[in-house]
Amino acid sequence: MDIPAWHRSNQDCVNGPSPGTIRLQVKIVIFVLLLGVTGCGQEDRQRGPGGFQRPPTLVVTVPAQQREIREYLEAIGTAMANESVILTAKVTDTVSHVRFDDGDLVQAGAVLVELTDAEEAALLREAEANVTDTRLQFERLDNLFNQGSVPLSQVDEARARFDAAQARQQSLLARLNDRLIRAPFTGLLGFRQISEGTLLTPTTPITTLDDVSIIKLDFSVPEVNLGMIQPGQELVAISPTYPDTAFPATVRTIGSRVDPVTRAATIRAHIDNQDLRIRPGMLMTVRLTTSTRSALMVPERSLLQRSNDMYVYTVNDGRAALIEIQAGTQNQGWVEVISGLEAGTEVVTDGVIKLRDQAPVRIQGQTPDRPNTVAGAG
Repeated sequence: MDIPAWHRSNQDCVNGPSPGTIRLQVKIVIFVLLLGVTGCGQEDRQRGPGGFQRPPTLVVTVPAQQREIREYLEAIGTAMANESVILTAKVTDTVSHVRFDDGDLVQAGAVLVELTDAEEAALLREAEANVTDTRLQFERLDNLFNQGSVPLSQVDEARARFDAAQARQQSLLARLNDRLIRAPFTGLLGFRQISEGTLLTPTTPITTLDDVSIIKLDFSVPEVNLGMIQPGQELVAISPTYPDTAFPATVRTIGSRVDPVTRAATIRAHIDNQDLRIRPGMLMTVRLTTSTRSALMVPERSLLQRSNDMYVYTVNDGRAALIEIQAGTQNQGWVEVISGLEAGTEVVTDGVIKLRDQAPVRIQGQTPDRPNTVAGAG
């Protein structure tokens, strides 16, 4: 028998709503609550506690500007003295006097070491006396010949004896000079390796002498870069000993050969080293400018990377605008902008991580247009 509709309705009131009805009502309530939370969240992002509108984010901007980009070629080089020699003796004898100290700066021709020369000095005095005697004999016979008293042959013999005496004197002077060790050029001495009384031979090192007023700097460059380098070209060299100093240098010579194994050529540059700060053997980094060009650039700290794309924030009518750019060469804290910006566009450099697209901003140093207002006021 069919149950009347009014009876079924009354029965529902007695037994309560069905489970399906309850689930539907719960879903509706949850959906309404989510809508409310979302609306409140959106409103909260625009307004702070107490209903006050949040102030614009304070940022620092720098205009995109044209700057000079220098492209460099870097290489590692070794410093060498302009002139360098290991001093030795020409003869074998003992040292009588040492006239230098370690590290002395000496002038060309300065006597550094004296060897024992007593025998040579005595022989020189004998030779000088012989020169005087033969000279007087020659002059006397020459006068007699002019008077017709002696034949020409006697005058010739006297002249020959005089010439021989002079030659022996010069020989002894040279032998004495060999016992004086002199500086062949102006330079900086190394450590002394002998003492008075040392028996010197031609193979015994006395000290080193380096002319460091000019430093030769040899470095290698790949064969493909040879066309960028010319004699007289300017470059800078940096030593780890003086990391804050760039020493100016000039390309002097390009090697005549390319190494067939490394495919590199040796370049020699000269560095003026009058202050003697650079020493032979130092390792130096060479930086050679190969090209110079002008490009639109922004500070490196203004960049925002997302995946493989680069962005910057600009300011448009008091709001941040996220702009995609194509970045190029980095140079001394600046980045080249190939496309996406125009010169003069203000780019946010400080405060980037606090921003989002179209967020209100205020540039540091500018006065706000109006004070903050209460939501719903008025």
